[in-house]
Amino acid sequence: MNIKEGEVFFVDKPLHWTSFNVVNKVRWKIQKTMKEKHIKVGHAGTLDPLATGVIILCTGKATRRIEEFQYQTKEYVATLELGATTPCFDKELPVDATYPTEHISLELVNKVIPTFTGEIWQTPPVYSAVKVDGKRAYDYAREGKEVELKPKLLVIDEIEVLGFELPFLTLRIVCSKGTYIRALARDIGTALNSGAHLAALQRTRIGEVTLDKCRDVQDLILHIEQELLKQNETTEESVN
Repeated sequence: MNIKEGEVFFVDKPLHWTSFNVVNKVRWKIQKTMKEKHIKVGHAGTLDPLATGVIILCTGKATRRIEEFQYQTKEYVATLELGATTPCFDKELPVDATYPTEHISLELVNKVIPTFTGEIWQTPPVYSAVKVDGKRAYDYAREGKEVELKPKLLVIDEIEVLGFELPFLTLRIVCSKGTYIRALARDIGTALNSGAHLAALQRTRIGEVTLDKCRDVQDLILHIEQELLKQNETTEESVN
């Protein structure tokens, strides 16, 4: 293991952790074990705190590969709760409005879903890291200020209905960089003449990196510590 030259780790992000929590935990363990303060660790693609799944971590010189990973196709499994919206489009904030769902059938769902594949324009959530005049959109939202976000062109390759039982709709989504699944949930709710927000989200793939190739964070931290300690012992023995 050569942290400075660059390592790439695949992690299954836990629920309620931010992507930066994962980076910070791993970086702290590396710094403590190597007894060095300046170690580069970064991630290739943010996941919201209420989302789980694949995150790619890069260390040292491998951080140059972050952009390469960011542009790879991503796959998600998303569960939408129909008939209710929240300001952030997931369950981080309370429901702010409710809508009828009695008219929503599987037939209607199957009619609406294909309209969201291919190139689509999507307006990011106000609770997002998009910058407006040098400030994050979520900072404006938390201050109760209105901010206008511009729609972005993105590509959704596939949407597959995995399950439907009111009020829940579960989808498999394959999409490009920059897609907000929370915003997709909002737009699907609107297209169904109702409302919707994310009840659960799991990223199952980035490029060729699938969930089954990912480690639990604590397991990864222990693995890194053990490997680095072995290297330290080998180095000390060779010196002696």
